[in-house]
Amino acid sequence: MSSHYEAPIREPLVLGDKSYHDITVDIAKPIEGKANKNWYIAFTISLIAFLWGIGCITYTIGTGIGVWGLNKNIGWAWDITNFVWWVGIGHAGTLISAVLLLFRQRWRMAINRSAEAMTIFAVFQAGLFPLIHMGRPWNGYWVLPIPNQFGSLWVNFNSPLLWDVFAISTYLSVSLVFWWTGLLPDFAMLRDRAVKPFQKKIYALLSFGWSGRAKDWQRFEEVSLVLAGLATPLVLSVHTIVSMDFATSINPGWHSTIFPPYFVAGAIFSGFAMVQTLLGIMRKVTNLENYITRLHVEYMNFVIMLTGGIVAVAYASEFFIAWYTGSPYENFTYMSVGAATGAYGWAFWSLILFNILIPQLLWVRKFRRSFIASFLISIAINIGMWFERFDIIAIVLSKGHLPSAWTRFEPTFVDIGIFIGTIGFFGVLFLLYARTFPVIAQAEVKSILKVSGENYKKLRDGNHE
Repeated sequence: MSSHYEAPIREPLVLGDKSYHDITVDIAKPIEGKANKNWYIAFTISLIAFLWGIGCITYTIGTGIGVWGLNKNIGWAWDITNFVWWVGIGHAGTLISAVLLLFRQRWRMAINRSAEAMTIFAVFQAGLFPLIHMGRPWNGYWVLPIPNQFGSLWVNFNSPLLWDVFAISTYLSVSLVFWWTGLLPDFAMLRDRAVKPFQKKIYALLSFGWSGRAKDWQRFEEVSLVLAGLATPLVLSVHTIVSMDFATSINPGWHSTIFPPYFVAGAIFSGFAMVQTLLGIMRKVTNLENYITRLHVEYMNFVIMLTGGIVAVAYASEFFIAWYTGSPYENFTYMSVGAATGAYGWAFWSLILFNILIPQLLWVRKFRRSFIASFLISIAINIGMWFERFDIIAIVLSKGHLPSAWTRFEPTFVDIGIFIGTIGFFGVLFLLYARTFPVIAQAEVKSILKVSGENYKKLRDGNHE
């Protein structure tokens, strides 16, 4: 029998007895049909959080930044923590799409669209924080190198904060083009299926006249590869520049060369965890259980394990160097402020628990392949990565060079409200996207159906007998 000489078959990426037409119908269904109950529950929760956040932002801008828990030492704590956290989450999307596209990984096809949308929505949230933190957001254009009413007063090109503006706006624009290019064949599919003239018009505009000819596909492939090539170094550069906001200052605890690679690994770690969280919700909200399978979840968990390991090594090396130098100042900064003995001991131990200990459960195959376990572990990682940023910022700033100036940071309800508001805003954008855009790249999933669809494997094995 010929089947004896065959390599072991990989698990199918598309479950169920699917034909090409079934894929089209399944992916168009959340857009053409009515939303299910889960969608309405998730949307209501997100909308309430978003409205609360808008209230807190309005209160902040109307009253002043004094309503936050800042003090003379800690000039930015909660908001910059959230900024770095959101930028980090925005990293996985382009990474999943760009890097895995360059490596020709088939499993990315069911999840890349959602991950790219997540990138764009997360960068939106990140951009809100520096604007609100200015206190006068209407003067936000001062950060751009353009002539303004001050004549020859230009921005400081040596400042990593200015490079933040460049890096993040470039990242957003490349991610947006990448996402949109991938959507063209799907918009054309919706255009051709639309019954209502208004819907047909909208999707015709969005699809940029896509006809599905070989020439279209050839250009599509070329543009995707070029954009993937551009986006890959951007993934590394954006968070490196964010880390330089800290690393180029002379604060003990910040002035560290390990920050750029450590921030990039942490960003990918938290980003993949957020994709895992969203896919858990997406499967239920859009009824796409046959396309987002256990295999996808397991592969995502492999990346989380790898980047989590890099982050753990980065933590260990920070503490090792602090001990190895024998400097009482290094020792003080790393050992007594953050660890169990300091006022922020709870934040430090939360970070160790959520980022290092809980992800170790993924070594167990049962947890790694379980939807619920992966969902809960991914939420834990997101909490842990938020604490990591909070520890870096609040702990370091609370203990300055002068003991007389030591203070503690206590967030107010406005700080917390704005953060919850951005999570709500993110949820609202994501759920609306799930109802108006195809959440899976149908053309790409069809391209792998014969090699990794369940039905085709059965047919092939049947022919062997």
